Amino acid sequence: MTSTELLFAGVELMLFGMGFVFAFLILLIFSVQLMSAIVTRFAPLPQPAAGTTSTESVDADTLAAISLAIQRHRARRS
Repeated sequence: MTSTELLFAGVELMLFGMGFVFAFLILLIFSVQLMSAIVTRFAPLPQPAAGTTSTESVDADTLAAISLAIQRHRARRS
């Protein structure tokens, strides 16, 4: 084989490989979207109960620790 034939064979192999990877990624995207649609349909995300807020589910000690951490972080930054 000449160097030109080897070069064309290499380019052909490269394009085949890139095409295969591209096709696999497209298939992967569609399969993930399909699985997401199936999971959303049969197992919807739980909705929070009416009248509840995020602070009601956190006890006072945890809320105090979070507040202290935020204050220390802001004090270090300024």
